[in-house]
Amino acid sequence: MDGDDSIPTFNLKAVIRETGLKPDTLRAWERRYGLPEPNRSSGGHRLYSQRDIRVLKWLIARQNEGMSISRAVELWRRHEADGKDPLQMPEYATPDGVHTPLAFAGGESLAELREAWIGACLSFDEPKAEHVLAQAFAVYPPEVVCFEVLQRGLSTIGDGWYQDEITVQQEHFASGLAIRRLETLIAATPAPTRPGRILIGSPPDEGHIFSPLLLTLLLRRLGYDVVYLGANVPAQRLEHTVTTARPNFVVMPVQQLHTAASLLDVIEALRPMSVPVAFGGLVFNRIPELAERIPGYFLGQRIDRAVQSIEQLLQSPLRVPAAPPLPPGYHEALTGYLKAQIKIEARTWDLMLQSGISPDNLAVANLNIGRNIIAALRLGNVNFLGPDIYWMRELLTNFGVPAHLTGVYLRAYHDAAAAYLGHQGDLLVRWLDEAASMGAGT
Repeated sequence: MDGDDSIPTFNLKAVIRETGLKPDTLRAWERRYGLPEPNRSSGGHRLYSQRDIRVLKWLIARQNEGMSISRAVELWRRHEADGKDPLQMPEYATPDGVHTPLAFAGGESLAELREAWIGACLSFDEPKAEHVLAQAFAVYPPEVVCFEVLQRGLSTIGDGWYQDEITVQQEHFASGLAIRRLETLIAATPAPTRPGRILIGSPPDEGHIFSPLLLTLLLRRLGYDVVYLGANVPAQRLEHTVTTARPNFVVMPVQQLHTAASLLDVIEALRPMSVPVAFGGLVFNRIPELAERIPGYFLGQRIDRAVQSIEQLLQSPLRVPAAPPLPPGYHEALTGYLKAQIKIEARTWDLMLQSGISPDNLAVANLNIGRNIIAALRLGNVNFLGPDIYWMRELLTNFGVPAHLTGVYLRAYHDAAAAYLGHQGDLLVRWLDEAASMGAGT
């Protein structure tokens, strides 16, 4: 039995939505065959466990193979009499050998719950936000609520901040509530029941922790031993952690270009220990070709499917992939830029003093372009800068900076880079020239 699978959590509506069975069919199976065997609430309503849902899916799968329901139940009982758990027998695994989590349901009620939660967060109404989540968890499986209410809700709020329609305080409040809920769910997971250990955290400078926390929860609910390291995990002394924890591999979701580059430091620190790193995250959805520059195992573009990828990795021996070499000119450009960065930023500042852009916005622009230039050069493709330049332009525009000033800023940055880098930085200077000419690198 897998951990807390036997805890009665879901009502009849959730089971019907998850399995596709009709209520009359489900009641008939329970009455005639005793499968599943739901508990009852104090009010007499059926309450099902996650294991009950898995039993029903097992029976449905046997029907899809041509068995009658009576024969499927007979087969189940025969395995039980032999001391076997049919849910754990390899011959009944999914085709790729991977145990899949509950499917993600949709529907108007979920959308309404999500909108109610967002509204409560924007009003700083914690009791109402928690009440909405309590309603959601009473009807839907935890995985569904985490994806459809929390993750999608935070995405909507993030978009609102980006459009300057939502304050950073509102965004932080909502993130804090969501993270606390995930931490509570993780704390309630039982001891691991499956072999293998996984370390999950965020690479240096990565402060977004919702995705690694959600991945930790999903894997723990499947019975895996997961050690969560938190945000901004430094590469220094990481080998001590790995020596102590002895994981099969390390998982680090990444959201930003510059933290994708810092992931390289983690991989390099672990290379002498032959510990592989798996990765995914938003930045790889925005820049798909970026995954090819990371010497690790890409988990895909969706976190629900990342769980399946991790299960597959646990079933297969892993090696540490070799780091792809930098294309010609990138090492020199990176070395030159690191030496000249302060001078380039100071020169850009001087050139932009009369432009009308505020010092605060100029500081934000310099910070973002600087760390992303370093990342793009480290990762071996200056074109990786494009999406972040576009994001910076839109952000500044949404916060009141005229769109044309992004082009003016990029021209100033180009002129400063050309003055201080010389031929050593030709590939970067050419890219900045093209970006400035197009107005925002789009």
